[in-house]
Amino acid sequence: MTTHQIVSRQDWLSARTALLEKEKAFTRQRDALTAERRALPWVRIEQDYVFDGRDGKVRLSDLFAGRSQLIVYHFMFHPDWEAGCKSCSFWADNFNAIIVHLKARDVSFAAVSRAPFDRLDAFRERMGWSFAWVSSYGNDFNRDFAVSFTPEELRQDGNNYNFGAIRFTGEEAPGVSVFYKDGDKDGDGGLYHAYSCYARGLDMLNGAYHYLDIVPKGRDEGGLDYPMAWVRRHDEYGR
Repeated sequence: MTTHQIVSRQDWLSARTALLEKEKAFTRQRDALTAERRALPWVRIEQDYVFDGRDGKVRLSDLFAGRSQLIVYHFMFHPDWEAGCKSCSFWADNFNAIIVHLKARDVSFAAVSRAPFDRLDAFRERMGWSFAWVSSYGNDFNRDFAVSFTPEELRQDGNNYNFGAIRFTGEEAPGVSVFYKDGDKDGDGGLYHAYSCYARGLDMLNGAYHYLDIVPKGRDEGGLDYPMAWVRRHDEYGR
């Protein structure tokens, strides 16, 4: 039996409209923060990163696919793992359907992981995904964007993740990075790093979590060993 407060429809409407004012204030704050995010200075990409993809070698500039903006999801997939991270897989289930809309706004999308491409491609086929996914195995991309750590680095003291805000104890971490390409979109215009986010900064990119946030039980993760202990790859639920 529920112990939640039960009221009349009129009292519910009064409480709901009071909350609406706070939601509107939050939306205005979010819009202002989004504008600050877009106004961040950029860093020119000097290194010629080369990845392994379905058609062989591919450069970072190639991932733009003729557009000026690129979103990269740093998908946790260690070279020794047989499957991608279950939490990153939870995020990746949001990707396929939005890519056509991103393209309409001059944005390309790709995932990058350190595992060899054949392993990435096999896992993508298992999951039924079609988004671009390339391997950074053998280059410094993951370490340069602070999502991969060597065993030696993990033995060092201090925070190492999310711009030094927290300590990550695994060799692979999740994140998102945004890049811009100027000049001739089909040529070799300058490449720039515009934005990256990690940890809870990724929450806003997971639609399922936002739906869970509006139901009575919310994410319901308080009693778990860790917040996403309940998450499974989508073909593993019910096993």
